Amino acid sequence: MSKTYIIGDIHGCYDEFIALLNQIGVTDDDLVISLGDIVDRGNKSLELYHYFKNRTNSVVLMGNHERKHLNGVLSYSQEIVKVQFGDEYEGFRTWLETLPYYYETPEAIIVHAFFEHDKSLYEQKEEVLAGTTSGSRYLEEKYEEGTYWSDYYTGEKPIIYGHHVVGETPKIKNNTYGIDTGACHAGKLTAIELPSFKVHQVQVQTDHWKEQQSSWQIPVLKAKDWEQMKIDQVYRQLDKLSYKKETEIQEFLSKQRTWIQEIEDVRISIQTKIEILTKELIAQYGENFNQEVAKLSYKSFVFKAKAGTLELADLEKTLHTPQKILDLAKELQIEQIPTRN
Repeated sequence: MSKTYIIGDIHGCYDEFIALLNQIGVTDDDLVISLGDIVDRGNKSLELYHYFKNRTNSVVLMGNHERKHLNGVLSYSQEIVKVQFGDEYEGFRTWLETLPYYYETPEAIIVHAFFEHDKSLYEQKEEVLAGTTSGSRYLEEKYEEGTYWSDYYTGEKPIIYGHHVVGETPKIKNNTYGIDTGACHAGKLTAIELPSFKVHQVQVQTDHWKEQQSSWQIPVLKAKDWEQMKIDQVYRQLDKLSYKKETEIQEFLSKQRTWIQEIEDVRISIQTKIEILTKELIAQYGENFNQEVAKLSYKSFVFKAKAGTLELADLEKTLHTPQKILDLAKELQIEQIPTRN
């Protein structure tokens, strides 16, 4: 007889996940359900994606971490996964679109995070089920401070959920089962077996998230699209990471700061070149000056230069990303354009 196994937040802990399945003795006929958050923080998110994508008899719910990837709202843990996945990342995001927000069996309702106690399953908001920031804020308005939705649940059908680390053992209260036991933080990975509600666990020996934060910092920094960022955003990114003590990171940040300062200096070269070019265009085209200049991508700067009103602030307002500065510098054939190492 086949069984159903609901797995708590795995967060990239693939080896421990496989160890748990082996310990239980899961067969191909058994249904394996992930509560969501299969990726981020742990060391093998890609392997978990491959496992669930390729296993026919399995379900992954939409967790807040999956939803961040789907919506392109990336914090550090998502940026790491984006680098790890490489060319597979966009396919992963497409796969995320297929994930459900809940699953129901004859024995239980299964969600990633929250559940409004006084609404039916079909009335639940997606952001509540997935445990997004907006979902959390919504429930904060509903429930008293210091309480949790499970404190109010009185439904006859058990709810199994994750998202919120409850300690090393499941939190069983009011017919709800919280089974996020902190796997990626050297806690335990937990599964509940249905229909018996038997608990299975494996101990995680390593704080994967702590290790991942350190080992992936440089690859993530190098993968950022610095050229397309607004220049003030570049400086904010550098300032945000200035507390890092690792020599390699400090060296990278120092090079980035030098590069962005050199990029800003290119604006001065652009201003000078446009002022010189404007005089040449006046001499070359005379009465046809306006007609010819209108064909240029930087025509507004030329018209200001002709009027004697071109200021560096005009360039700063329009050329607000490194790429915009570099593109115009190249078009104007300015030499010695700085490159990012």
